[in-house]
Amino acid sequence: MAVTSFIPTLWSARLQHAMDKAHIASNLVNTDYEGEIKNKGDKVKINSIGNITIRDYSRSQNITVEDLDTVDETLEITQAKYFAFKVDDVDAVQASGDLVDAAMGRAAYGLADASDAYILGVIASAGIANPNVIGSDTAPVELSATNVYQKIIEMRTAMDKANVPTVGRQLVVTPEVYALLLLDERFTKVDGVAVDTIKNGFVGRVAGFDVYESNNVTKVTKQVSDQNVVSNVITASVPQATTYAEQIVKTEAYRPEGGFKDAVKGLHVYGAKVTQADGIVAMYVKA
Repeated sequence: MAVTSFIPTLWSARLQHAMDKAHIASNLVNTDYEGEIKNKGDKVKINSIGNITIRDYSRSQNITVEDLDTVDETLEITQAKYFAFKVDDVDAVQASGDLVDAAMGRAAYGLADASDAYILGVIASAGIANPNVIGSDTAPVELSATNVYQKIIEMRTAMDKANVPTVGRQLVVTPEVYALLLLDERFTKVDGVAVDTIKNGFVGRVAGFDVYESNNVTKVTKQVSDQNVVSNVITASVPQATTYAEQIVKTEAYRPEGGFKDAVKGLHVYGAKVTQADGIVAMYVKA
């Protein structure tokens, strides 16, 4: 690739598309915000509707019409990640295929992986702060093939008690927990369809949850009696609970001094905020 053929808007779009394909946690959130993202530190506006009063109706009385209340919150773009790489002209000539294009794909995967870990961390932090958290950092739940389904039902029950909508419920688990689910016949996989054509990271359904598998599940370490207790925090949530905003704000190509190379660099900024914490249930699981 020569720098003269580099079009930043097209490369940004291609990078964003590749990130969309690699994202897991982006399936867990909403992007209902207002504002334009240009850099780290920017703020975007989140609008949500307050509760609406339900009243008794009587034909002999006029109805009461209330003003619709909206809650305005601010999401700050706190994260900024970049990539930068260069390709020697000789390598580009000798390679079969476009090295820069392949490298951009790897850059997109790396950016998506970093933002996935961040989003899951934001969701987990809100989940473990809730009173309905299952287990603790000092006494995490030890899952097995015989109790994993029961524990997921406990998470479902906690969501039911909190009046969390049943539509869109999702569960994020580690590969080890997914392996346990595969040993339980009540875990239903999507038969006849490649799951990666539905949603990235989606592996099936159980107890009313869309199940996602991720290596980026938040890990917590707590010292107890001079020993470290390590837990994974698996979470159940709905997209309405968390708002996420991201943007590939810059992509540039250039010719570095002191060689014969093409170089590309890019900047990805993003942020997330939990606006409905009661829509999240977390469980500490022994790692």
